[in-house]
Amino acid sequence: MKSFIFTLLFLGLTISSYSQDKTMKQAREEGLMKVEELPAVVIKRAGADFSVYIPDNHPDKDVRRMQEKFIAYDIGTDYQGSENYLLLMETKNGSLAATYNGNGKLIRVVENYKDVRLPNEVIYSIYRTYPDWTIVNDKYLYTQEDGDILKKQYNLKIQKGKQTLRMTVRSNGDILKVR
Repeated sequence: MKSFIFTLLFLGLTISSYSQDKTMKQAREEGLMKVEELPAVVIKRAGADFSVYIPDNHPDKDVRRMQEKFIAYDIGTDYQGSENYLLLMETKNGSLAATYNGNGKLIRVVENYKDVRLPNEVIYSIYRTYPDWTIVNDKYLYTQEDGDILKKQYNLKIQKGKQTLRMTVRSNGDILKVR
């Protein structure tokens, strides 16, 4: 009888302790940060026309934050009565300029940022081609017109000792120009 009571007491305590304990998998999942990606294409209706904007899933959080603000911005009726409407958004490291026509359709977007986090492909390409060089300065230019991406490139300045080179690199790591 004594052993039966001790067995019930032992099982009761162990079952209640397991119910309060989190599994390791649950604890790991709570600690992970969720990376929210921007939509692949944003289409807004402007009268009879449609505005198309393709956000860039850039590794720099400031660039993504600026694009999120632009996507969330509603021009409303601000554009009415003008031939073109220019929307300018600025941060300390960059700017986004969007041009709308008289009907409210998005015509052109030019994004310009400096000192951004570079994609891994760009970093690997530079250090593979120019070992022992250091990236000193970087600028990112992202341009689209009517939903077509025209430019998506980095203007970099690299240095080795007293030598400096300026170069233009695509986002996939292709080096376009060295000056």
